[in-house]
Amino acid sequence: MVQQRRREEEAAAVPSHIDIMEHVTISELARKMNLKASSLIAKLMEMGSMVTINQQIDSDTAAVIAEQYNCTVNIVSLYHETVIESQKSEEADDSPRPPIVTIMGHVDHGKTTLMDSIREAKVADQEHGGITQHIGAYAVSIDQGSIDQGRIVFLDTPGHEAFTNMRARGAQVTDIVVLVVAADDGVMPQTVEAISHAREAEVPIIVAINKCDLEDANPDRIKQQLSDHDLVPEAWGGDTLYREVSALAKAGIEELLEAILLQADLLELRAPYDVRAEGRVIESKVDLGRGTVGTVLIERGTLRRGDPFIAGVFPGKVRAMFDDRGHPLPEATPSLPVEILGFSGLPAAGDPFQVTADERIARSVGAKRQELRKVKEAGSISQITLDNLYDTIKEGQIQELKVVAKGDVHGSVEALVSALERLSTDDIKLTVIHASAGAINENDVMLASASNALIIGFHIRPTPKAQELADQEKVEIRRYDLIYEALEEIRDAMEGMLAPEVVTESVGVAEVRELFRVSRIGTIAGCHVTSGHVRRNGTVHVVRDGTQVYEGRLMTLRRFKEDVNEVEAGFECGIRVENFNDLKQGDSIEAFETKEVAKKL
Repeated sequence: MVQQRRREEEAAAVPSHIDIMEHVTISELARKMNLKASSLIAKLMEMGSMVTINQQIDSDTAAVIAEQYNCTVNIVSLYHETVIESQKSEEADDSPRPPIVTIMGHVDHGKTTLMDSIREAKVADQEHGGITQHIGAYAVSIDQGSIDQGRIVFLDTPGHEAFTNMRARGAQVTDIVVLVVAADDGVMPQTVEAISHAREAEVPIIVAINKCDLEDANPDRIKQQLSDHDLVPEAWGGDTLYREVSALAKAGIEELLEAILLQADLLELRAPYDVRAEGRVIESKVDLGRGTVGTVLIERGTLRRGDPFIAGVFPGKVRAMFDDRGHPLPEATPSLPVEILGFSGLPAAGDPFQVTADERIARSVGAKRQELRKVKEAGSISQITLDNLYDTIKEGQIQELKVVAKGDVHGSVEALVSALERLSTDDIKLTVIHASAGAINENDVMLASASNALIIGFHIRPTPKAQELADQEKVEIRRYDLIYEALEEIRDAMEGMLAPEVVTESVGVAEVRELFRVSRIGTIAGCHVTSGHVRRNGTVHVVRDGTQVYEGRLMTLRRFKEDVNEVEAGFECGIRVENFNDLKQGDSIEAFETKEVAKKL
C-alpha cells in the first residue's frame, strides 16, 4: 500500500512533456522528469536493460520510459537544450526594423557592381578578379530622391554557400532576395539555383534586370524566361516585383530601393530595441593581428561594447565593434551587421548569438553546450542515400524524397525532371528541389546537404571541389548515362520503401471421406485431393457446409503409411490438422499459402 502511494506521488510530480537531445544520461532524464534515478533504473531493468546512472540511452528508449509516466518527449538541438530566455521588452509593441536583403544571381551579372552603386563604394575593385571572395554585409542609409530616410541591410554572397549554411542550421536571417539577371545574358544556371534557394527558404523575390543600358539588352526576354520559373511580373498579372537597372550608369537604383521598401512594408518587419541583443553569426575568421573576428547580424535588441555573449558553443565579451566600412561603433541595433572582436572560439555561419546577463552565465552555457556537442558528435551522422532511404522514412525522419537534378543540356534535364516527378505516389512524394544544366558544383552539394536531398547527374560529373565537399557533407551523388537507368534505380528504391502487401491464395482442396481415431494422436482424416496440392506444415481452412470452422496448420501428411511433404490432385492421403479433432465426413480441407507481394509505383 505504501509502495503504491509512493508510485502515485512520483507519477504526479512528472511533467506532461520534457525536452531532450538525441541521447541523454539516466541522471539527466531523471532530473527532467522529477524522478529518482533509481526509479528509472528499476524501470529499465523491468524492460530487460541493465544501465547505470551515468549511462546514455537514446531518445526512443527515453520516450518509451516517459510514456509510462504519461510524459511526452520532444527532441531538441543543443541550443534549445541550453536555452537562454530572451529578455522581454518593456515597450508594449516592437519597433520597425530595417529589412535584410540578400543579393543573388549568376556570376558576372553585376551583383557586387549593383552594391557599389547603392553604397557608392568601389567594392568590386578590391575583389580578386572582380569576383566576390567573401561574405559582405552592408548597412545602407536611404535618402535618395523621394525615398524616406531609413536603412536597408544587404548581404552580398559568393554564390549561395552562406545562405544555405545558415538555413542548414535552422537560421533564417534574410527577409527579401534580390535576384540580379543581366539583360544581355538571360537566365543562367546560377540564376535558377538562386530561385531554388529562395523558394526553399520561403522568402519573397524581387528581380533586378541589370545592364539595361546595353544595346543588346532585352528585359522582356528575361521576364519571359523567369515567368517559366513562376516569377511572373505584376504587369503580366503576377505578384513578382521587377525593376530595370544599370549598375554602371546608376540608373533605376532609386526605383529598386523603392521596391525593396515596398516589399518590406508588406512584411511589417519589427523587433524590440531595449533588450539584450540576439542575432546570428554571418561569418567568422582568425585574423593574425586581432584574433577571432566574427560578423554578426543583430536580430533583436541592442548590442554594446563590453556585453558578455554566447555565440554557438563559445562564450565571449565584446571588446570592439565595427561597421562594414571599418568604423568603430559604440552599439548596434536590430538588422545591423557588425564585426566583433572578443570570441573565445571560431563559431560557424548560422550559429545563434546571444548576449547574457553576465560573463558567468556565458561561460556556464558555453561549457554545457561544448559538452553536449561532444555527445552529439559521438553519434553517427547520416545523410539520405538510396540504400538507407527505407529505414529513414520508416523512422519518420523524412516524408518525401528530395532530389537535385543536373544534366548536360537543358532538354535532358527537363525530360529527367518530368519523369522523376511522375514517380510520386500517395505514399511517397518525390520532389525535385532544383534542376539545371551543367556540372555538379559546390552550390548543388550545399543545397542537397541543407535540404537532405540526393543529387542525380545525367551525362555530367561533379567538379573535384564538389566531390570533395559531397564526401565531407555525406551527400550521395548518383551519375547516369541513360534516363531509364536513373528512373529504374529511383523507382526500385521507392518501391523498396513501400510495405509489401500480404496476399493469401488457395493452392489445393482435399475432401474428407473417412475418419480414424488414434489414441495419443487424435483424429486422422482419410482424404482425396480434388484440386491443386496440399503440403505438410502448410496453412489450412476446415470448411463445413460452406462455412469455415477452423484455421490451423496441416500437421501430418501420409500416403500408404509413409510421411510425405506434398500430395497432388487425384491421390488419396491421410491428414491430421494441428489442435483440431472435430473433423467430419464431407468436410473440405483447403490449403492456403501466404505471400508478400511487393507494391509497385
